[in-house]
Amino acid sequence: MKDLKQIPLFTPREAKADEYLNQADGLLYCRKCHTPRQTRIVLMGKEVTPTCMCACKTEEYERRNAEHLRRTEENRIALLKANGLQDKALLDYCFERDDRRNPAVEKMRRYVSHWPEMKKRPQGLLLWGGVGTGKSFCAGCVANALLSRGVPVLMTNFSRLLNEVAGMPLDQRNSYIESLNRYDLLILDDLGMERSTEFAQEQMFHVIDSRYRSKKPFIVTTNLTLDELKRPVDLAHARVYDRVLERCVPICFDGRNYRQEQAQKNLEQVRSLFS
Repeated sequence: MKDLKQIPLFTPREAKADEYLNQADGLLYCRKCHTPRQTRIVLMGKEVTPTCMCACKTEEYERRNAEHLRRTEENRIALLKANGLQDKALLDYCFERDDRRNPAVEKMRRYVSHWPEMKKRPQGLLLWGGVGTGKSFCAGCVANALLSRGVPVLMTNFSRLLNEVAGMPLDQRNSYIESLNRYDLLILDDLGMERSTEFAQEQMFHVIDSRYRSKKPFIVTTNLTLDELKRPVDLAHARVYDRVLERCVPICFDGRNYRQEQAQKNLEQVRSLFS
């Protein structure tokens, strides 16, 4: 067996076309950036000159790596949005489309800017008020802003959830509801619009209670008044509303009906086409 000390660790190599030998230190250099492509180290008691990256090769590697990471993050965010925004119309609900007429939007911006604190507390929001006052839009703005940061968010509604769990066996139903807690933020749109049946009430409680016990924040939108939420009609509703009111700060939407205004604008535009 040969002595390991007699086996060459690095075989000396000739300079490539884009390299030259620096007479000062005896190392190969890059002709473009004039920095070393070799380094000198002592290994097992012997001085060797392994290859290393010169400055321009290092810069190129870092640029390609940054581009790879950027594309990877973009793909991850796209997947998060595909999973988190079940209604694709929600993709248009973003702060960039805000016309600055609804003062509640600024509160949503602050919620997003303080997200690490909101997540840690955990602090949710209760967006309540009349139809068409911008509750779903504001909730969607929060969802899109956090998703763009790579935060897992799911925005859905109770009617959709009830349709999902209907017909599932009990164990599968429980697993599905528990799976909602893998999202850092859960947004439940239109509380109070679900079917008023014993099954619906039971599942609504299960969803809210599961989220409550997970100690993760959630946002709820509803057309119910704050008085209706504080004075529920029965115990089944009280169990749900108490948990919502404990974890979610109420924000009132009592301004103009933006949906009606948009419908009027659309009507006027169509009329102008035929006038």
